[in-house]
Formats: sequence, C-alpha cells, structure tokens
Amino acid sequence: MSVAKDPKTGKWYSKFRYTDWTGKRVQKKKTGFITKREAQEWEREFLTKAAASCDMSFASLVELYMADCKTRLRATTWENKQHLITKKLLPYFGSTPINQITPLMIRNWQNTLMELRQPNGKPYSKTYLKAINNQVAAILNYAVKYYGLPGSPAAVAGSMGKSKADTMLFWTEDEFKTFIQAIDKPTPYCAFNVLFYTGIREGELLALSLSDFDFTNQVLHITKNFAVANGQEVIYEPKTPKSKRDITLPDFLCAIVQDYAGRLLEYDPDDRLFPFTKSWVNSQLRAGCKKSGVKKIRVHDFRHSHASLLIHMGFPILAVSERLGHEKVQTTLELYGHLYPDVHGNVAQQLQDSAAADLSPAAWQNAQKSL
Repeated sequence: MSVAKDPKTGKWYSKFRYTDWTGKRVQKKKTGFITKREAQEWEREFLTKAAASCDMSFASLVELYMADCKTRLRATTWENKQHLITKKLLPYFGSTPINQITPLMIRNWQNTLMELRQPNGKPYSKTYLKAINNQVAAILNYAVKYYGLPGSPAAVAGSMGKSKADTMLFWTEDEFKTFIQAIDKPTPYCAFNVLFYTGIREGELLALSLSDFDFTNQVLHITKNFAVANGQEVIYEPKTPKSKRDITLPDFLCAIVQDYAGRLLEYDPDDRLFPFTKSWVNSQLRAGCKKSGVKKIRVHDFRHSHASLLIHMGFPILAVSERLGHEKVQTTLELYGHLYPDVHGNVAQQLQDSAAADLSPAAWQNAQKSL
C-alpha cells in the first residue's frame, strides 16, 4: 500500500495504481486522513471493491448498487431507495464484509426493526417493513448476480412484513360528501373532487394543467406525473404505458374544474392547475378530516375510494382497471377483488332458477311414470 504522511498538512494520504473495469491502469489518490490506519483501510476497501471481491463491505456494495440503479430508476424512486438503505440498512450492515453476512444476522436485523416503535408508540406498518426488507434482498441478489456471492443470506432468512395492508381504508360516497362540505376554499374543493371522482394518483393530480381537460368531450387526459427530486419540482411521464389514459368525466366535475379555473388570475392553460406539493395536499386533507369529523384516510386512499365506488355501481373489473391505469387486470383483482359481492351464492341461485322446473324430484317422478 502506498500510504504516506503529507509534511505540509500533517495528514495522511493514499496513492496507488489499479486496473479499472475496462482493463486500463489508473492512478488513484485520496488525501485528508487523520491516521495512517484510516488511509490504509480506505485503500484496502477501494481495491477490494475494484476487484469485485466478496470481501468488500456492505457499504461498498451499496455504493456500487446505487450507482447502477441511478441510471435505471426515476430520481424519486432512487431517492426513496437511498433513504431506506441509509436509515435502515447501513447502520446495521455497513462495515460487515458481504461474505460474512449470515441468515441469522438478517433475522436479528428483522426482529430489531419489528420491535422498534415510532414516536407515536406504534410499530412500523407491515408494508413498510416489507419495503425495507426488499432493499436488503435486492442488494444481496445484486452481489450474487454480479460479484460472485455464492448465495443470498436474505433468501435463506426469509422476508418480513406484507406486500399489501391487512385492511384497506376508503370512504363511501356519503363520507366523501360529508368531508367535501367542510372544505370552504376553491382549490382543495376542486382537487379533492377530482381525486375522488377520477381515482387518479396524487402525482397525476399535481401534474394536471387545464389543457389536459377536454370539456367538450368530457375527458381528462392523463399523460404526466409530478414529484420533487433532489429538492427540485419535476414533471415526468408515467411509469407504465397503461398509466397514460383518458378518463371520462361527469358533468358536475367538469363544472367544478371550470369554475375553479375561472377564479385563477393570469393563468396559462399549460401551467400546473394545482401548483403545490404533496405536503400541501396532506395538510388540506388533515384539516378537512378534523373539521368534518370523518375518519382519517391517506391521499392515496381516494384512489381506493374511487375503485370501491365503481365496484359498488356494478362496473366490471376491466373497466375499473383501465380507469385506474393499472398495467395488468390482475393487479386490480388483487387489490379490489374482495370488494366485489360474493358470486358463488349467485351462481348457485341462477342454476337453481334455470333448472328447478325440469329437474325437481316431482318432475323426474312424473317423467318416469310416462315411460
């Protein structure tokens, strides 16, 4: 190792040459270490990582994994992933060589997270625990696929949490009407009506402009999404092709949007109709729930509420799926299939009604007598 002390600064530095992934010899230098040991450890870890060795630390693997993900994921998805890994994985596994992470370590980490309590005294939700576990599983699978780790200890340990919540919160139309009557400002009044009666996502709502509405044909064109990434507000295309869709609008909703737009001053049709962030929507929702007295739900639960309303009205699952912009009907079935009435009893009853007259015991006995 080429580690030395800088006589001018009194700090240690590491300087060496290595072969990069293209086969080229490259010189590397890093300065500013307080001790010789720190410089040596940094150089050792750098060379281990460059050699794609399973001796590298989990933290080094995360650097490689996140750099790879950054070119493939949306900025918002990457930021969410980075947040979970930084807060929930690195404090526990960061300094451990990846070939020394065992299923038992994974299991103990899972148990620690499941025992943690939030400031309100409640445990993490099962869906949140599942999201955290998905990160460690993805990182170790990445090591198996690209860095020669023999197997994933996360796969042996098993998962934690659940992909779907045990219960689904939503409002009935009566509950929504109670809520919306308590909203006395035009902006949230319009926004929440659009959410409830179209089922669009929160990011889709915040990306809307007046030009997305075709009031003549009563259609809303969903073509974009809104998010905040790296502190910047960004508009981007939906994740999947099916997310780009046309949603038919009832007369009253068109009137609400047109009335709201008419109140705006110096508004360009291509400007955002609701120029706010998700925190604003959440604050307006909390205030409305408190004022109206209806049960608290999340903004995303407006989407569930819309699906529930359509199902209650008797619309088939395909129509619900297309309106929500799900890529697969199976997704809609998994989320909302339980909201459909039990059809098994109906099947039996319709068979009874169809066949009873000809296949009853009395009818059969009469048929036998005539033979």
